[in-house]
Amino acid sequence: MNRQNLKKTYMWLIIAAGAAAIIYSAVRLPVTRLDIRFLVLAILTIAIASRLTVRIPRISGHISVSDTFFFLTMLVYGGQAAVLLAAVETLCLSLQFGKKQIHIKPLTIAFNSAMMACSTFVTFTLVQSLFGDITALRHGQFSGHFIAALCVMTLAQYGSNSILAAIHTSLKMGEPLWHTWTKYYLWASITYFAGASAAGITAKMADTAGFYALLATTPIVAIVYFTYRTYLRNIEVMAAAAKAEEVAAHAEEAERHVAELNHYITEQDRIREQFSQIEKMSALGELASGVAHDFNNTLAGILGRAQLLLDTTDVKKIESGLNIIIKTAKDGAKTVKRIQDFARQRRDHDFQIVDVGQLLLDVSEITRPRWKNRAEAANVHISLDLECQRGLQTMGDESELREVLVNLVFNAVDAMPRGGTLTLAARKATDTVEISVRDNGTGMTEETRLRIFDPFFTTKDKLGMGLGLAVSYGIIRRHEGTVDVESQIGLGTTFRIRLPIPKCGEMTTMADSLFTVSTARVKSSQTRILVVDDEEYVRDLLRDILEKEGCEAIVAEGGRQALSLFDNGNFDAVFTDIGMPDMNGWELSRALRQRDRKIPVAVITGWGEAVSSHERQAAQVDWVVAKPFEIPQIVEMAREVLRRQLEQRKPEVAAVAA
Repeated sequence: MNRQNLKKTYMWLIIAAGAAAIIYSAVRLPVTRLDIRFLVLAILTIAIASRLTVRIPRISGHISVSDTFFFLTMLVYGGQAAVLLAAVETLCLSLQFGKKQIHIKPLTIAFNSAMMACSTFVTFTLVQSLFGDITALRHGQFSGHFIAALCVMTLAQYGSNSILAAIHTSLKMGEPLWHTWTKYYLWASITYFAGASAAGITAKMADTAGFYALLATTPIVAIVYFTYRTYLRNIEVMAAAAKAEEVAAHAEEAERHVAELNHYITEQDRIREQFSQIEKMSALGELASGVAHDFNNTLAGILGRAQLLLDTTDVKKIESGLNIIIKTAKDGAKTVKRIQDFARQRRDHDFQIVDVGQLLLDVSEITRPRWKNRAEAANVHISLDLECQRGLQTMGDESELREVLVNLVFNAVDAMPRGGTLTLAARKATDTVEISVRDNGTGMTEETRLRIFDPFFTTKDKLGMGLGLAVSYGIIRRHEGTVDVESQIGLGTTFRIRLPIPKCGEMTTMADSLFTVSTARVKSSQTRILVVDDEEYVRDLLRDILEKEGCEAIVAEGGRQALSLFDNGNFDAVFTDIGMPDMNGWELSRALRQRDRKIPVAVITGWGEAVSSHERQAAQVDWVVAKPFEIPQIVEMAREVLRRQLEQRKPEVAAVAA
């Protein structure tokens, strides 16, 4: 049974007991004792005393000072009359509150009336059983017997009434009975003792003063009422003070919690910032590792090919090797360009037609030092087979695709520590070109196969960073291609890359982006160019290119030396780097413009396309060339310098002829 049902059951039991007490009292009522004074007493009780009520703190209940009149009625007219008067008075009091202040259900009204009837019935029954006829107690002088009877009457009325009410409140609020009684009803005992004392005095005075003794009850009741009101107000003030203190304590605790929360939020922000910094450093580390991986492959191709050329006297092999070195160096330059594009968040792709057969041939030559020379030096024999259909083409970045295949070849070589056969193949499959790299090495497990494209996953321990295949996978995805892997332990591994076949329109619109330079060389020895770069090998390279084309090249290690040479010489152009320790290229260009506003200035820099148009306009430079540059680019600028030089001299020649 839940609490609500238990409360209703209890209320019906009290109503039944109260009805029984009322019926019993009505049947046993000594009508002969009742007189006009009883009627006046009843009217005073119902009309006046029932209106002097005080709210019970913290619950929706009230108590009245009518107990004084109940005790007086019990002493003068007997217990039965007191039971009936108590039931009627409580009924009228409940109806009064139900109309004006709060809504009271009929069941609650009946319960209140029955509860008061029960407590009064218990009181007079107990007193009568202990002291005999109650009405006889008021005769004679004050005695210990009379005072004891008053004390028993007070305790019985207070105890039975408060306990019955506390049980109801306990069931209603779900609190323990003892806690409810001590919290809400213990303090009400003062009204019962004051009321019993006033009733005892009035009853004794009735023998001598008669009916007028009832008038003495009024000021006594008023005193009890106002005393109790004052007492209750003090209780409420103390409760309010305690509540204010509790609120202040809660406010202080809340402030402490807010301070702790602010500290926690600040700490979280700091930790979040640290994690963000860690993520940035991790991303930077990944980028650096990827760049190192790509450049190591590029440098391996250049270094290995150059070492082979040192031992070669065949002119054709030397020319072929040099072409491979040039192509590999261009691949390294495109790697840098991809990093710069990534930093600028570019998503465009400068794709061109790629000859797949030539791509595989280049890859085989670039990787030859790895799968042949180094392997044979370690007594490992690896043969490479090329299987490619003729005329296969795809759209893409040749440098990036070459990087992917070089990486796959290197992995295949690592997977054949005892030698074997490496196969590079390409064929047409529906609307795609399928390029495969196959080895008959150690193979890999299914778990490894599923993770090979994860960044930083490697089976080479400290020999690998785990970025090669992750970078390769990203390149294939950018080319709108797919890559599949088949592998078995002991049987080898096959990588299959599928790339889209270019459409006819794309094949006809592609053009060569390199400079078209005439084979005719600049022959004028009058063209003097100042070359400025803090890297010696770059200065020497530019000087050799310009001198090969018939120009006179004067080199300077920095901006200040260049200005000194420019002030003491007659130069037709200046080619300068940007990043130099003493004076950067932009400062040098502005200083040159102050000396000669028409001098052609070219900036040759490793920043490449990262140079902004604002910086270029502010320095008033004529050309910006990205490192690594190509010889035709330098030749084209030298030819333009010569053309400007000739245009300036035409008026002079015409004047001399005239």
